[in-house]
Amino acid sequence: MLTVDVNLQVLLDILGVFVFALSGGLVAVRKGLDLVGVVVLAWVAGLGGGIMRDVLLGATPPVGISDWRLLASVVVAGALTFLWQRRLRSAYLGRARGRMTLLTRSVRTLDAVGLAFFAVSGSLKALDYDTGALAAVLLGVLTAVGGGALRDVLAGQVPEVLRRELYAVPALIGASVVVLADRWGHLNPVVIWGSVMLVFAIRMAAVALNLNAPTALRTTGETQ
Repeated sequence: MLTVDVNLQVLLDILGVFVFALSGGLVAVRKGLDLVGVVVLAWVAGLGGGIMRDVLLGATPPVGISDWRLLASVVVAGALTFLWQRRLRSAYLGRARGRMTLLTRSVRTLDAVGLAFFAVSGSLKALDYDTGALAAVLLGVLTAVGGGALRDVLAGQVPEVLRRELYAVPALIGASVVVLADRWGHLNPVVIWGSVMLVFAIRMAAVALNLNAPTALRTTGETQ
């Protein structure tokens, strides 16, 4: 693997943790949870995917519970979300449908940003541990979707990755670009940031155009 600036890896992790933690906090606000609920969903969303990745890599203790910078990002994101919740709820007073639309769009946008950062940083860390190309791609995807999936399960809803517009596919593409660039000897900051933007663009295009992966057919009269 080509040497990647450690500071760049850390920056990708911090940004990914922060935006995913914000999305977790917003989901908690949407569900009407208290301060503890906001912090818990922010922590799970921001650090869940990275912790699963590190456990599979044998990188223990995981950075999600040992790196104060990542923990600080979660705390800041959770605190900001909790402080904003009154404004979020009052901004559309008497217009519940509009408020939920605002929160839903915010969560999806933050998800797209976090997805982009984590798909790339996850695959980079896997490559740094010499996992091989396939494992690096899969761990990049796991890092990207893991926290959001855990967040949704705790919030009592089907994870976005299983039911919404293309979600795991953009992460798969971004992680694959990073791994291929590494294999061909062209992994550099330009490729890394380009991969981040590519994942974000594909995810947001899927949301805007309502692009979905194929779903199973349901028979007439099937119960929900």
